[in-house]
Order: sequence, then C-alpha cells, then structure tokens
Amino acid sequence: MHVVPGLKVLYFGTPVVLISSLNEDGTANLAPMSSAWWLGQSCMLGLANHAQTTANLHREGECVLNLPSSAMVDAVDRIALTTGKPSVPDYKAKQGYRHEPDKYSTARLTEQASDLVRAPRVAECPIQLECRVVSAHPLGGPEPYATAFEVEVLRAHVEEDLVIPGTHYVDPLGWDPLIMKFCEFFGGGRNVHPSRLAEGWNMPHQLQPTTV
Repeated sequence: MHVVPGLKVLYFGTPVVLISSLNEDGTANLAPMSSAWWLGQSCMLGLANHAQTTANLHREGECVLNLPSSAMVDAVDRIALTTGKPSVPDYKAKQGYRHEPDKYSTARLTEQASDLVRAPRVAECPIQLECRVVSAHPLGGPEPYATAFEVEVLRAHVEEDLVIPGTHYVDPLGWDPLIMKFCEFFGGGRNVHPSRLAEGWNMPHQLQPTTV
C-alpha cells in the first residue's frame, strides 16, 4: 500500500560532489553538494542562488567536480555547515552554518593545480573532473531560488587503481562513491557517518552509522 506523505526532501541517493571554484579575490572555495547528474560528457548541477559557488560559477564560468570516496566522509562533513559567503543568512545561521573562508584547511584537504581551468582540484579525491560552464537556467518561477548549471567535462583525472587495465573504464567494484540519501551519508549501502547537515535540517532520522 502506498501513502502520500508530502515529502519535503527528494534526495533518494546521489553522489556527493566537492565543487571547487574561485572567489573574486582569487582564493579557492570548496563546497559539498549532491544535486548533480551526468549524461555523456556533460553534467547538470543544481545550486541555491545565495551560495558562494553559484556566484563563482556565474563569474568565472568554470569549476572542478571532485568526487570523494566513502572513506572521505569525515572531510566532507567538516565543511557541511560552512559557507564561503561573509554574510550568513539568518535561516542558515539558525541551522548552524558559519562563514569559513578557507574550506580546504577546514576539511583538511589539499589544493592541486588543474590542467585546463583555474580552479584547483582536491588532491585526495580519486576522481576529479575539470569543467566549464555551458549554460545556466534559473529554477523556481518568477523569483528563482536556484540555478541549474550545465557544465562540460574538459578533462577527467582518475586514480590509476580505479581504471580497468587496458581500457577507458572505471572499475565499478573498486569505486565506492560517497552517497547522500535524505541528508545522510552512505557508502557501500551502509550509513557511514553522522551528518551535520541532517542535524542542521532537523531530519527525523535515528541512524547508527557503521564504520568504513
């Protein structure tokens, strides 16, 4: 029997992406997100309009999509409730967000120079996708609250151990992406870490994370 619960969140399970971009002053911003999907050599990104990353993509027209493995959940969670914007909106402050100008240090991750774009990669991420913005589409009617960015993948960097020898394919058995399901972190089908984001959004979950 089906019910109609009036779902507030529709994150059924998508890979976590660490988007690196450049701020106006040339410093690097790093933001976790999970509204992303790929088709061919393109990707669609859904970002709130108030986000620093949104402003950076509009201005710079490029970014890097860094895909963390489930083993990197600690690093991702460290910046889950941070923002690159100096002024934190009241509603975000109530959820526990704070301004953090140096996301890489906070996450304890390392900047790595890219080949084709100015935004740096995340050295620890097994997969890094250098991208340029192709188009931006406002979402939310006459008063858009978000933007859907279409980006083209210019170059993909993949850890050698994840590539099937002699091919151009990633080994699906070796690749264990960090997945977000309803604001909670999963890897290998298991809940792998408590989520600051779920706590900030008051998600009614009672989970007992397993270790990876």
